[in-house]
Amino acid sequence: MAVEEEGLRVFQSVKIKIGEAKNIPPYPGPNKMRDCYCTVNLDQEEVFRTKIIEKSLCPFYGEDFYCEIPRSFRHLSFYIFDRDVFRRDSSIGKVAVKKEDLQKYHGKDTWFQLQPVSADSEVQGKVHLELRLSEVITDSGAINHKLATRVLECQGLPIVNGQCDPYAAVSLLGPSRSEAKKTKVKRKTNNPQYEEVFYFEVTRPLSYTKRQFDVEEEDVDKLALRVDLWNASNLKFGDEFLGGVRVPLRVLGQAGVHDAWYFLQPRENGGKSVKVEELGSLRLNIVYTEDHVFPSEHYTPLRELLLHSANVEVCPVSASTAHTLGEVCREKQEAAIPLVRLFLHYGKIVPFISAIAHAEVNRTQDPNTIFRGNSLTSKCIDETMKLAGMHYLQVTLKPIIDEICTDHKPCEIDPVKLKESENLETNRENLRQYVDRIFNVITTSGVRCPTVMCDIFFSLRESAATRFQVDQDVRYTAVSSFIFLRFFAPAILSPNLFHLRPHHPDPATSRTLTLISKTIQTLGSLAKSKSANFKESYMAAFYEYFNEQKYADAVKNFLDLISTSGKWDQKSIETPIMLKEGFMIKRAQGRNRFGMKNFKKRWFRLTNHEFTYHKTKALQTSGESALCSIPIENILAVERLEEESFKMKNMFQVIQPERALYIQANNCVEARDWIDILTKVSQCNRKRLSTYHPSAYLNGHWLCCKLSADTAPGCTPCTGGLPANIQLDVDGDRETERIYSLFSTYMTKLIKMQEACGSKSVYDGPEQEEYSSFVIDDPQETYKTLKLIVSAVQTLEQQHTKYKRDKFKKTKIGSQEHPIGDKSFQCYIRQQSESSTYSI
Repeated sequence: MAVEEEGLRVFQSVKIKIGEAKNIPPYPGPNKMRDCYCTVNLDQEEVFRTKIIEKSLCPFYGEDFYCEIPRSFRHLSFYIFDRDVFRRDSSIGKVAVKKEDLQKYHGKDTWFQLQPVSADSEVQGKVHLELRLSEVITDSGAINHKLATRVLECQGLPIVNGQCDPYAAVSLLGPSRSEAKKTKVKRKTNNPQYEEVFYFEVTRPLSYTKRQFDVEEEDVDKLALRVDLWNASNLKFGDEFLGGVRVPLRVLGQAGVHDAWYFLQPRENGGKSVKVEELGSLRLNIVYTEDHVFPSEHYTPLRELLLHSANVEVCPVSASTAHTLGEVCREKQEAAIPLVRLFLHYGKIVPFISAIAHAEVNRTQDPNTIFRGNSLTSKCIDETMKLAGMHYLQVTLKPIIDEICTDHKPCEIDPVKLKESENLETNRENLRQYVDRIFNVITTSGVRCPTVMCDIFFSLRESAATRFQVDQDVRYTAVSSFIFLRFFAPAILSPNLFHLRPHHPDPATSRTLTLISKTIQTLGSLAKSKSANFKESYMAAFYEYFNEQKYADAVKNFLDLISTSGKWDQKSIETPIMLKEGFMIKRAQGRNRFGMKNFKKRWFRLTNHEFTYHKTKALQTSGESALCSIPIENILAVERLEEESFKMKNMFQVIQPERALYIQANNCVEARDWIDILTKVSQCNRKRLSTYHPSAYLNGHWLCCKLSADTAPGCTPCTGGLPANIQLDVDGDRETERIYSLFSTYMTKLIKMQEACGSKSVYDGPEQEEYSSFVIDDPQETYKTLKLIVSAVQTLEQQHTKYKRDKFKKTKIGSQEHPIGDKSFQCYIRQQSESSTYSI
């Protein structure tokens, strides 16, 4: 989700690898082991949870998590929880990284010490205050000062134990501390409106200008206003602290007036008295990205240069803009991700990959090494398969992968690792059955292979066959090196990375999947001596089960099928593809506005045919009829629901011909994911609405427009979906901005590449060592391309610099958008307000 800022959109995303924890404190008692899991939180909102690692004080998770961040946040936090035998969860410790500090750890494996978890330190939200100082003349003629404190409103307060009934306590801090004055309690809201004023008598002068008063600095520091937010509780343990602010009265200045928003802060000394070293540590790898995207016209020069790379007349392709990006990036993957998404968006991915693949094949001397390296071609095809082939993987592998992860059949065939209770022959038979079934579902899935993948494989096959005409198998190995080695085998090995499973499998299942992946990879390779591919003798012996010609024939038939360009149409597939499932809360139709029975937890499931929910997951699995089934063609729109409708966060609506189904997701990331995928799957519906109601229909009228007819047309334009001919949610301008950022980061290498072009033009002898890392087939054409790249990057750099400086001038600290205490933003504008442009 983008945040609009005067024509500029800001996108936030985070990619996290949760590695392992170590030295977790032992459980008190005879059994000292713990069952631990880790959560990822935006401030206090949980957006991801790992699986539970049982009976360990050094749990290894090895889980990856990526999400687009749909809102502003102050901390990215990680909590370690322990689940006891009574299934109660208790927090052990946390890691909280401030937003402004995320770049310190960018892409680095880092060990973080776990910190104590305290309710006093878990704060979020902001408060709007207005302070006004006035003089009061007493009957005796003395001048006193009166401080008027107005508490206007709060936003985004935390919800504690499912409720938020907040009130504010206001007090004056100083030599003679005043008694706290309290606002009224606002029930069932975390965005309370107060508009209450409190007065404090001040017996010392508060105008801190030397011209009027002479007040020592130490006295000034002691005078402050304290505002604490509390959650009113009916429990005997008392009210719960939500956060507070301390406002030094020096902010009043000469005018005696101060009006500002403040971020709530933790209570001082609110943490538990626990030694940090006693809580253990957590290894994380965090990549936080913030893209500032201008309107489309700003990217025209660079975008045209990039798209020109896919034109067949660009010769050689090594002189193209896209290939140049791959040459200067430290990792080919850095360049491949935005390039593939950009070319997919503009329908040019097939000619682009065909061009770079053809050039790589012509540079390859041995057909046995074709596409074996981590080249730009390989990384681009990998990324294309991940994007275009995700549904293909879902329908092909997910059912059998789910079964393997659920059944836990023993499949260990290494005699050294075999458990005493296991039988080697039984394990071999279990593994052989799994391999056979997966092999069959793969080799019979050719009709489902996406057209764009078929077109790319056709190009690879033709280039390889033309280059190595003597080798009859190269037309197969060129394709199998991708579809088996880089697509199916990795998905079997790590199903969580391909969205086939929510978490990394347990060690025993992971071992089973490793053995299957190795065998499938070898079956698909069509190697001359397959047993020799295995270093382990037990794997070579196991492979003899599959040493029949029928397996090789099935692989070749499958490869022939998927490398036939543009032959298959996915729309003819009738098998339902499971796209997403999980628990959410839905509102019953026709109920009153309030009441616990209105909202019920249900198991939701989305396929490309229908959107359903059951009472429980077990009932859905058993095949019982759904409580509700909505055909995809009946989904007219999917939109967010305003929070004020039911005083509930993360709600959205699935609009049908008769009514809307109101649903609450578990967090903001999950809500966005459900909205996105429901929108995409229903985007081809010709009956889609153009307008909708952003609020609910309650008590006889729509809350948004106050119209009384429940069939009244919507009052707000729908956000809509993608055009029917675009299958992937790709923002071309965002990808071009990312490519600009890469070119900007590697500007030194671009300059060095220009120097290499000049050197090769003048001296056409052996390649100098300092320039040997670049592929330069045509120095003159490459130099021209580099000159155009540098010019486009410089222009965008100037536009970014101007934007940052203008933003710095316009920004008002203390505004609703940038409250006082927003160190992340203050740090950003301070660092980014001045930026130099590159000159060549």
